Amino acid sequence: MLNASDYFSYQPIHGAPEAAAAIFAGVAVILVYQTVKALAARWVYLLVGTAIALSIGYIFRAVCINHASLALFICMNLFLLLPPNALALFNYKAIGEIVRVSAIQSPKFWLRPRFIVWFYFASDIFTFILQSTGASMTSQDDLADTGKWICFTGLAIQLAFLTSFIAIIVIVQRNRLCTVVKSPRDEDCVQAKKQLMKIMFVTTALLYVRTVYRLIEFADGYGGKIYSAEWAFWVFDT
Repeated sequence: MLNASDYFSYQPIHGAPEAAAAIFAGVAVILVYQTVKALAARWVYLLVGTAIALSIGYIFRAVCINHASLALFICMNLFLLLPPNALALFNYKAIGEIVRVSAIQSPKFWLRPRFIVWFYFASDIFTFILQSTGASMTSQDDLADTGKWICFTGLAIQLAFLTSFIAIIVIVQRNRLCTVVKSPRDEDCVQAKKQLMKIMFVTTALLYVRTVYRLIEFADGYGGKIYSAEWAFWVFDT
């Protein structure tokens, strides 16, 4: 019978997954309260779903440590892979909404709201399918190498899309015609835009770092030094 170290390539520490699950569950509750209070658009609930999925993923990790099984390991990977893609989708939608509300008629197709949202949404779905398929295969000895390269390809494509999206964020930030509706806490629309752009840059940069880490992890291989370092998981993938 396989134990946790056979799946993780190390003996995962106890307590950390439970703490992470509790933290993200708390974040989800706070986000629900803030979203309902602000009467925000339905797509903002993507953030709530992101926190809930992470909490579930860490619950699966905690259970897998004590009762290791392939099904639990696969579920854990899926729920930990999905949230970053959902967060990226939130950013795509936010930038698309800025352009739409600003009513900018740009001749450049990559600055049209529908293109920004649907093009990057499609890329998100495509790369997630590749990553989840590859991740589910890496725990099986006969499919591990194939799964690694499928996941590696998905991550490399995602990195390319994130790079192009960062360029769009820069364009929207510099374009004075792109405005943001201010909240009661903002002095004016200019400050509101600065705050939102800061969030877009920080979250996208973190997603970029996480994707680079995952690329290096899969390039190093299942059971490699990066994959076998639990601290790296908690620093770069949490």
